[in-house]
Amino acid sequence: MKTKDLLKKVKKIEIKTRKLSNHLFSGQYHSSFKGRGMTFSEVRQYQYGDDVRAIDWNVTAKNNDTYVKVFEEERELTLLLMVDVSESQKFGSAEIDKRELVAEISATLAFSATQNNDKIGLLLFSDEIELFIPPKKGKSHVLRIIRELVEFEPKSKKTDIKKALEYISQIMKKKAIVFVISDFMATDYEKALQIAAKRHDITGVRIFDLREQKLPNLGLISVVDAETGMHSWLDTSEESVRTAYEKEFLRNESYCSSVFSSCKAGLIHTCTNESYVSKLITYFKSRA
Repeated sequence: MKTKDLLKKVKKIEIKTRKLSNHLFSGQYHSSFKGRGMTFSEVRQYQYGDDVRAIDWNVTAKNNDTYVKVFEEERELTLLLMVDVSESQKFGSAEIDKRELVAEISATLAFSATQNNDKIGLLLFSDEIELFIPPKKGKSHVLRIIRELVEFEPKSKKTDIKKALEYISQIMKKKAIVFVISDFMATDYEKALQIAAKRHDITGVRIFDLREQKLPNLGLISVVDAETGMHSWLDTSEESVRTAYEKEFLRNESYCSSVFSSCKAGLIHTCTNESYVSKLITYFKSRA
């Protein structure tokens, strides 16, 4: 992509998603996620009913009066966007493909976090860790993240969600708000999600396209697996073929839902022909 076209695309995403963040998501995001814990604010004189465990014995001894520590909820958070950049993300039969939708959702979340004065990080993964941008604040940082989402070309075409989850468990030592954005066309990531979800607040955003859900009757067609390059012919006029195709989609969907549920992690499903805005609003409200 030429630099001029890239900047134009980044600007278009910025304008759209910043507006959404300012008007719809900043308050919802703020109320949906709690801080990492309590941070020290000040000391004051003991009042009847105060927890004796909060007494600051050093200050008490110096002043010959009882003082307690006051704590506040720590509102500053760290948001990590874990984004699947495998080849299957480039598929789309609607106005935008899955990768473009992923970029919009990621940018919306990033600007919402910025409104909350949070740090934002980015992890791009295939079956390898393709790129990691450590969490940081600021508009220029968010724009860099959007540029990477738009222009990054991964080395691998395949997917390994397990490896990506294991990576964040190793590298992210403090609790973070983690959004895993993928089509989740993979299995064997339950254990890795379970471990990561014990430390981090994890939400999956499962992106899919209508043509991945149902196969139309188009007769004999040539298909290629985007991630393996395997070529095959499908006779879509056969009902059994279309049924098997839909069953595979539902099997994938069921596995993803059951894994996230068992790990007590949030999950959003959204199609490329749907409004992700309403999906995010509903999800944020359910957490508030």
